[in-house]
Amino acid sequence: MIFAIEEINNSTELLPGIKLGYEIHDSCASVSIAMHVAFQLSNGQDPVFHTGKNCSHSGVVMGVIGESGSTPSISMSRIFGPFNIPLVSHFATCACLSDKRQYPTFFRTIPSDHYQADAMAKLVKHFGWTWIGAVHSDSDYGRNGIASFLEAAHREGICVEYIESFYRTDPYKIRIVADAIRKSTSIVVVAFTAPGDMKFLLEELNQHRPPPRQWIGSEGWVTDTQLMRFSFCAGAIGVAIQQSIIPGFRDFLLDLSPSEVAASSVLTDFWEDAFNCSLTKTTSAQKNPCDGTEDLKMLKIPYTETSKFRIANMVYKAVYAIAHAIHNAVCRETNLTTYCVKQTRLNSDQIFTELKKVNFTRNGYHVSFDANGDPLAACEVVNWQKSESGVIEPVTVGYYDASLPKGQEFRIYRSLTWLDGGTQVPVSVCSESCLPGTRKVLRKGKPICCYDCTPCPEGEISNITDSPDCIPCPREFWPNSEKYACFHKPVEFLSFDEVLGIILEVFSVSGACLAIITGMVFFYHRTTPIVRANNSELSFLLLFSLTLCFLCSLTFIGAPSNWSCMLRHTAFGITFVLCISCVLGKTIVVLMAFKATLPGSNAMKWFGPPQQRMTVVSVTFIQILICTVWLVVSPPFPVKNLTTYKEKIILECALGSAVGFWSVLGYIGLLAVFCFVLAVLARKLPDNFNEAKMITFSMLIFCAVWITFIPAYVSSPGKFTVAVEIFAILASSFGLILCIFAPKCFIILFQPEKNTKRHVMNKNCRELRFCRAMIFAIEEINNSTELLPGIKLGYKIYDSCASVSMAMHVAFQLSNGQDPVFHTGNNCSQVGVVMGVIGDSGSTQSISMSRIFGPFSIPLVSHFATCACLSDKEQYPTFFRTIPSDHYQADAMAKLVKHFGWTWIGAVHSDSDYGRNGIASFLEAANREGICVEYIESFHRTDPKSKIQRVADVIRRSTAIAVVAFMSDGDIKFLFEELDQHRPPPRQWIGSEGWVTDPQLMRFSFCAGAIGVAIQQSFIPGFRDFLLDLSPSEVAASSVLMEFWEDAFNCSLTTTTSAKKKLCDGTEDLKTLKIPYTETSKFRVANMVYKAVYAIAYAIHNALCQKNNFTTYFKTQPGLILHQVLSELKKVNFTQNGYHVSFDANGDPVAAYEVVNANSESGVIELVTVGYYDASLPKGQEFRINRKLTWVDGNKEVPVSVCSESCPPGTRKVLQKGKPICCYDCMPCPEGEISNMTDSLDCIPCPTEFWPNSNRDACFPKPVEFLSFNEVLGIIFEVFSVSGACLAIITGMVFFYHRTTPIVRANNSELSFLLLFSLTLCFLCSLTFIGAPSNWSCMLRHTAFGITFVLCISCVLGKTIVVLMAFKATLPGSNAMKWFGPPQQRMTVVSVTFIQVIICTVWLVVSPPFPVKNATTYKEKIILECALGSAVGFWAVLGYIGLLAVFCFALAVLARKLPDNFNEAKMITFSMLIFCAVWITFIPAYVSSPGKFSVAVEIFAILASSFGLILCMFAPKCFIILFQPEKNTKKFLMVKNQT
Repeated sequence: MIFAIEEINNSTELLPGIKLGYEIHDSCASVSIAMHVAFQLSNGQDPVFHTGKNCSHSGVVMGVIGESGSTPSISMSRIFGPFNIPLVSHFATCACLSDKRQYPTFFRTIPSDHYQADAMAKLVKHFGWTWIGAVHSDSDYGRNGIASFLEAAHREGICVEYIESFYRTDPYKIRIVADAIRKSTSIVVVAFTAPGDMKFLLEELNQHRPPPRQWIGSEGWVTDTQLMRFSFCAGAIGVAIQQSIIPGFRDFLLDLSPSEVAASSVLTDFWEDAFNCSLTKTTSAQKNPCDGTEDLKMLKIPYTETSKFRIANMVYKAVYAIAHAIHNAVCRETNLTTYCVKQTRLNSDQIFTELKKVNFTRNGYHVSFDANGDPLAACEVVNWQKSESGVIEPVTVGYYDASLPKGQEFRIYRSLTWLDGGTQVPVSVCSESCLPGTRKVLRKGKPICCYDCTPCPEGEISNITDSPDCIPCPREFWPNSEKYACFHKPVEFLSFDEVLGIILEVFSVSGACLAIITGMVFFYHRTTPIVRANNSELSFLLLFSLTLCFLCSLTFIGAPSNWSCMLRHTAFGITFVLCISCVLGKTIVVLMAFKATLPGSNAMKWFGPPQQRMTVVSVTFIQILICTVWLVVSPPFPVKNLTTYKEKIILECALGSAVGFWSVLGYIGLLAVFCFVLAVLARKLPDNFNEAKMITFSMLIFCAVWITFIPAYVSSPGKFTVAVEIFAILASSFGLILCIFAPKCFIILFQPEKNTKRHVMNKNCRELRFCRAMIFAIEEINNSTELLPGIKLGYKIYDSCASVSMAMHVAFQLSNGQDPVFHTGNNCSQVGVVMGVIGDSGSTQSISMSRIFGPFSIPLVSHFATCACLSDKEQYPTFFRTIPSDHYQADAMAKLVKHFGWTWIGAVHSDSDYGRNGIASFLEAANREGICVEYIESFHRTDPKSKIQRVADVIRRSTAIAVVAFMSDGDIKFLFEELDQHRPPPRQWIGSEGWVTDPQLMRFSFCAGAIGVAIQQSFIPGFRDFLLDLSPSEVAASSVLMEFWEDAFNCSLTTTTSAKKKLCDGTEDLKTLKIPYTETSKFRVANMVYKAVYAIAYAIHNALCQKNNFTTYFKTQPGLILHQVLSELKKVNFTQNGYHVSFDANGDPVAAYEVVNANSESGVIELVTVGYYDASLPKGQEFRINRKLTWVDGNKEVPVSVCSESCPPGTRKVLQKGKPICCYDCMPCPEGEISNMTDSLDCIPCPTEFWPNSNRDACFPKPVEFLSFNEVLGIIFEVFSVSGACLAIITGMVFFYHRTTPIVRANNSELSFLLLFSLTLCFLCSLTFIGAPSNWSCMLRHTAFGITFVLCISCVLGKTIVVLMAFKATLPGSNAMKWFGPPQQRMTVVSVTFIQVIICTVWLVVSPPFPVKNATTYKEKIILECALGSAVGFWAVLGYIGLLAVFCFALAVLARKLPDNFNEAKMITFSMLIFCAVWITFIPAYVSSPGKFSVAVEIFAILASSFGLILCMFAPKCFIILFQPEKNTKKFLMVKNQT
């Protein structure tokens, strides 16, 4: 500007004879200062510029050049507008300034941002970037500029991903903007920012480099060479002010002599700072004097950068514009002579008017203004390219000229370098183009540049790129997979050639072959028991129908035709009904066969082979009739289906009549359900009729398949409908053949030893031995001369097959007297009368029989029914037994468990009367003994396998080691087999007599060590020989023994029995066999049978006979009445073979058991008697163990099975919620309580002055605690306190030594030294809080802290006020510092501190702090601490400190944005922010911290706030003084702008 003015003043053409004056003001980029200057220039109070004769009117402002920033220019223009003072800016580009209504006197020589924004939008569009990010300065320049750019970008079809704004003074917002750039998907970033703002953003991005970004810059920063050091911005492009040449300006800048510099204070400061020398002796004692050899041309600083004039030319043109306006106002041209009227009085209105009209060219650059005060818009396009030396430089690659015709304004004429040094134009789009087969769908809430390429819907195509819609194919066509063309639909049906068809064909043929092979196996073995027992004729017919079922599925495969459609459904319906009718016939045969086993039954006469054949034929004929009607009325037919699938045509069979189809299926379903119901009713018949179980399972599968078939058939489309029907046919057919025939074929082919009549009938050798024991006893009685002499007892044996219904049938038959004649000899006084019944072995059957026999007074003596419920004489008056009741067995088992200390057990039992009543008795006895049960599980051998698996899983998962099993041998066998598959953890089994002596269960090795109660072993003279000495002739006389003999020796006693068995040759010997029948070493239950027979014999004897003089004779009565036998049976009392027999009032014998142990020491598990239980002995002596036992896994130690271990001292027992009393937790005693004994139920509290030890089993005196000098926390505080005081002293020494330097003098040295002194006291006062509290320390610590801190803050407050007053004093005519000089500062510190002294004095006089013992905060220790005395006094001291701190903080905040040469306010702001934060957090921490930690919190707050003050306010200054002395200059403090 000075150069232009001097050039004009020396010109003979422009303003000849007139000199222009000027004055320069620095706004410091501050709106407030700019407004101050504007008001000053507007009100005419300027000092005189020049007083020479050439000035017609001193001090008149004709025009203003400036401001550089848009925001200050806006403020100044609003002020100048009413006074018509023209303001010509060289760098204010905001488009808003073109509004002449708001800014009528504003002009500029730099183009408006409106054109710059248009140029940037055209630049972005030129390279095809439609997806960009945008950032801008949070100022008028940035906000208005980005608004203009967004408007232009919208016109060009450019979308913006994000728009972020920031300002250099907001680091948090800068980080947010940087993160947005890093996370964005757009490659291009448009930055409409000032260079100062852009510098901070690039520095933030440089810390964590973003992905490669293409920067588009505004003229505000794109030519700033200082920003080109950020290498990741290489390749940036943007618009810039045109480069220009100003003749002579370079020499004017660089040819400065020392004399010219000395004449200007501004140049003097610049010169001294540039060369680090002094032009005067008083400037700095540390600088060398300038010697006159200094040369600016040797320096490389922004001032000497004269290669490119951009903004400087704008200033140059602005000066010339005002000069031309003045020239046009005062000068006239006449005859090639310019005449200027010097004495004319000019005002700003004239200059303003002439300025609008200026139109000239200077140095080749045209200058004129449009109606908005804007010049012609022209700018360069620059690209940041690396030079050969590796330095980034801006290179002009194009231009923008708004004066050119539309479409020609923008041009690129040179190749560019892109991001990361690439040569390819980067791609920045939101979405790629949509290919054929897709269509564009805009994303919700996103710009139009963002869309998804959605595939065309079914049946539609698109055959062009970026198609907005898809078109449908014709009805008989379908799109290809890419959906860009239509093709004919394929035709589909289930063919013989496809994979699914081949699979179904293979299964169909395989099933038919399987049925044929099964038929051949059955035909070859047709004479064997397993084939004969299962109705061979119906079996062959069933196999034939299954073959047809398998083959009929083939009719469903292949292209549908008229005949195949009619054949497939009818053939399927008829063959399946034939199949199910055969199954139905077999089910009815099973039921009838069971009925036929009852005495006198002729059920099989009503359902023999003719009736079976008739059933099959009649049932099948009904289905044939239904199919015929269907085919006649509306038969199935082939049809093309175009609706199920859009993409193909289905060839299928239409049903014709849906009623016909569902009638066929319904009839099949009706027969299947009926057959299933009958099979379910027969499923629990005795095992010799197991055909019903196979039928039940097969029909269950059949029904399940066809129930699931219906929804699958209805919902399956196309050929899969046919596949579902074929699958249902094959699945149900395979289910029938596998369930009914596979088990039998397996036995026939691989287990021929089970294909015997004995196995099929499931004969029980154990029960046969019981029968032989009864026969032996009867024969022994009949041969006796003492018992019933001359009278023979008769008998008949029935097999109940362990079935309640069978037992009840026999009971009714025996009760109604319809028995056939037993013996017709002369020895029988009354034929067919039942005097008593022996049996049954099971409790459930015995209960049913006893209920029937009761009203008829027929005695029932059981040898093995142990249920305690049978002792109830009200319900079972005629029941007796020779085996003890389960009531005693349960008591024996409970005593056994208690004897070994097992208080936590599991229990399983049979789901029968024996198991349920037995376990109930055991649980009652266990409760009396204090035994707890973890679980109780029940099942029956006929239950589903899943239930047995569940019981096994419960045993595996349980925590109880001991398991009590009250079960029959048949039930527990299934449980052991399940457990054997996945062995449980070691378990100690306790068994009932029902299974513990069964030798067949000893094969399970995990049962080794089991213990239980068993019937006593016994000896029956002659019984072993009776069992084993069977001759073939004896056997042939009994059908039962004949079956047993043939099965045992696998031979035939007759030629008609079996063609495959050899004939018995008479050499067979039972003694050579090892089967349960020949096991004669131990008689347990057999002896119970033996005693039962003798008991009835003695009852009959006592009723019929009378003894007189050693002679037995009959009483004189014609016959024997049943109630006589019952009456005498209650009285029997005899001994046979050393075993006493008698009955108590409940019909029970004297209870006596052996305790047995499964010992495996010899390698084979054997039962060993280890103790006994005798209920006849005195109480407490009934149970005894007299031998060592072997435990689970062969251990010698008794296993432990408890729910909870004992509770040690220091704990107490607490029962577990919802658990038995054996389960408890050992809870530690509560705080302050102890327990000093094992299994204590309660804890006792310690005295007040005592506290429990860590184990809580004893009390000790409480420790005393305070913050001492010797502990770690106290030492840390001491170190920090002393270190802080030393730091304050050292800082004061540094400041004193450098007291004459600018940085010390500029920051009010007197207050600084006083502040350092008070900080030293603050650090040292924290030491008064450490140590055992006393009267003087309690009073000193709080008052010293309060006074020293107020002294400290009063100094900070004084410094803050000085900063504000200093700024006011810089304004012209201000005398603010007169009102706050050093005396006022000292008075402020003293008066503020004096108020705190008064508060502390009142506190100490009224209610001072005092030491106290605190026994309530901690229960386990005593705290020595200082009581506040008066809480009001304490909080008044703190409150006053807080009030001063907040006031100081508020003043510092108000002064924080003053120009940088007043930066003391920023340091005060941050230090007081830390101070306030520390003491705000101190209050809740102090209130909530217990004991010595409240003291530690207060010390920490003192030290933290003191360190915050000294570090924030003095550390930066000390760093500059000690390590950067070159910054300790007036130039650095004043921050002059060299440009």
